[in-house]
Amino acid sequence: MRVAQSWLTEIIQRANPGWEVTPAELDAGFVNVGLEVEEVVQPGPVTGPLVVARVSTIEELTEFKKPIRFCTVDTGEDAPRDIVCGAQNFSVGDLVVVALPGAVLPGDFAIATRKTYGRTSDGMICSAKELGLGRDHAGILVLPVGTAAPGDDAHKVLGLSDSVIELAVTPDRGYCLSVRGLTRELCCGFGLLFADPAHVPVHGVERPTWGVSVEPDAGAQRFALRRVTGVDTQAVTPWWMQRRLLLSGIRPISPAVDVTNYVLLELGQPMHAFDASKVSGDLVVRRAKRGEKLVTLDDVTRELDPEDVVIADDSGPLSLAGVMGGASTEVGDATTEVLLEAACWNPLLVFRTSRRHKLSSESSRRFERAVDPALTVAALDRAAELLAEITGGVVESELTDVGMVPERAAIKMPVDLPDRIAGVTYEAGAARFRLEQIGASVLEEDEDGEQFLVVTPPSWRPDLGVPADLVEEVLRLEGLDVIPSVLPAAPAGRGLTALQLRRRSVSKALAHHGCVEVQPSPFISPGVFDQWGLDDTDARRKTVRVLNPLDSERASLATTLLPGLLDVVARNVSRGQRDLALYAIGQVVLPQDNTRPVPMLPVDRRPSDEQLEELFGSLPDQPVRVGVILTGLREPTGPWGRGRVAEASDAFAAAEAIADAAGVVLQRHAGNLLPWHPGRCAELVVDGVVVGHAGELHPAVVEAMHLPPRACAVEMELDGLPIVENLPAPELSVFPAVHQDVAVVVDDSVPAADVENSLRAGAGSLLEEIRLFDVFSGTQLGEGKKSLAYSLRFRASDRTLTEDEATAARDAAVDRAHQDLGAHLR
Repeated sequence: MRVAQSWLTEIIQRANPGWEVTPAELDAGFVNVGLEVEEVVQPGPVTGPLVVARVSTIEELTEFKKPIRFCTVDTGEDAPRDIVCGAQNFSVGDLVVVALPGAVLPGDFAIATRKTYGRTSDGMICSAKELGLGRDHAGILVLPVGTAAPGDDAHKVLGLSDSVIELAVTPDRGYCLSVRGLTRELCCGFGLLFADPAHVPVHGVERPTWGVSVEPDAGAQRFALRRVTGVDTQAVTPWWMQRRLLLSGIRPISPAVDVTNYVLLELGQPMHAFDASKVSGDLVVRRAKRGEKLVTLDDVTRELDPEDVVIADDSGPLSLAGVMGGASTEVGDATTEVLLEAACWNPLLVFRTSRRHKLSSESSRRFERAVDPALTVAALDRAAELLAEITGGVVESELTDVGMVPERAAIKMPVDLPDRIAGVTYEAGAARFRLEQIGASVLEEDEDGEQFLVVTPPSWRPDLGVPADLVEEVLRLEGLDVIPSVLPAAPAGRGLTALQLRRRSVSKALAHHGCVEVQPSPFISPGVFDQWGLDDTDARRKTVRVLNPLDSERASLATTLLPGLLDVVARNVSRGQRDLALYAIGQVVLPQDNTRPVPMLPVDRRPSDEQLEELFGSLPDQPVRVGVILTGLREPTGPWGRGRVAEASDAFAAAEAIADAAGVVLQRHAGNLLPWHPGRCAELVVDGVVVGHAGELHPAVVEAMHLPPRACAVEMELDGLPIVENLPAPELSVFPAVHQDVAVVVDDSVPAADVENSLRAGAGSLLEEIRLFDVFSGTQLGEGKKSLAYSLRFRASDRTLTEDEATAARDAAVDRAHQDLGAHLR
């Protein structure tokens, strides 16, 4: 919402003569009442000679590729000035604004006498954008007749000393999308009286001015019409109104359109002006029929949806209710009879229509946030009065007014509730005073010795519905800065739960392992599983779909962390970063047989135990998992040599780091699960239960998702791991270790992890560490064979171990591997 400070000041001064603040004080005043100020700017700045001028002559120069005009203008000086201009929207006799040589326009654009297009240009005729008055650059700024005289100082005429304030209005405070709402807030903040600009005299209600029927499903809470006849087609919007529109970011067009836009900004009531001569028969407010079309004011033909609400006559739809009018009844240069319409529409219907047609307007923004239903006729009469004043028309006494203002339910609140919520003792009567300031009706009641306020919210505040809303208003206007910030003392004897401790330990372990934590999106597109080549029966395809997703293409909750992580990888790769080690810890959503929708629970009371049981029983399983992605170089290239590309063993090492941090013993078995490579995938097993997978991704998946070659991944259940109380008390032996190496030959299909497990089991308690240090395959070993070399470290805690004892333990380890896997010494 953009608005000129002078406009706000003029409204406030109606009840507070002489009131004035600086732009900085106005900024602070808005912030104090909880409104976010985005920027405060001044038109321009323009320095140097800037004057009003009248166009005397125009010569069209046709020898150039684009239209060029050579003009003479009367600037109030002894002789006219010659100016070259490319705009076409002004004529001889028009009042324009001219920057003379020596002037400097916004953007440090200096004006000087110069030769261009074969002529000498002694200044520049300015547009509103060039003067910093607005954002529209469609043509030259033409001032209405009588605004000023040639030679007058344009700085004063344009009001370039004014300030424009732009605010970000939250959806719950739609009433602040108007000068009426903003000045009310400022009066609350500065402790001023408020004169409501919506208090305008009613022009008459003798009989309906136009036949109207409103269908029940149209969502029109109120619908009103009034006619203005005898409109002068030559009338021009006065400069004071044009200026306020320009500073608010709206381009002046014609009196009828400008008046409706002005009232929209002033009172917050969107309106529409029909050319009454183009309306055929009575109006009908209804839902659109399938197949109907409407050409809107932006000259786009829109196919209407049966959910759209339209205003129609005998010829069909004339306007897309609450969003934009139609071109067939647009007010034009020949319009002499204007039918003004103001209504109060269902916010949800307007929101859906706006999104459906990708058509956002100033009107739809306000209707989506709810418009004051009590304002309809007042805004209509304000617009009719302005239009008649500008164009010399007559406001007809007939009024069509269908619908009514609903009564607001009273809210009962203890008088001291704001004090108790804020922890502040406010002055007696502060709550009532503040609530009456915002326009609420307040009564006091005494019930069993306790004081209550019975508050009826105003019609323009649909966001006030429960006592907590009223408390927020009192605290906001009394000042959030006076509420003390007191941190509650942490109760003794408590800390992180075992699950929280494990999650932190795992996160720290992966960070020390060289990985970076990311937060992938919890939403996925089911199409990702087609890229992976999953079977139709794969459980991961069974997802929970969100009814109102942030992204319609990603409307399902993830059953695995990998799609979100791979999206992060793809985004980084597209920006040139290929060497990645990323991890994420988060929930996945796994629907169960009992996962189903449940009826909406009541919000005005605590749900029953049966309702809560049904709700909790309907929820999907949401276990916490940890995922890791490794791509590109795991060891960088440098003076020490070539780097090393991440491989399956790096994924296994990351899984071991997770297991160590969780305090569990991890075993690896050969696995085969997409999207992993069938020959380079390991099942991760804890206590005989598969808790995840690790390894290299399938080449087809890597290619389909445009990932770096040999990308590796880990996904592992955290909630599926047993909780281990990790209170390490290491036993340090003072006796020396005995090192022995052993190489065994096994079939190519035997995983190294299985060999390691067999050797560990056979070696017994004397084995302190086992480490694979070489893998070899060759013709001398035989077809389909490989050699695995392990380094074994033996140590006894109570004596010096002999070489013979270590050899016996080693031979026992080899015998166990032979029994389990057919391994033999190389």
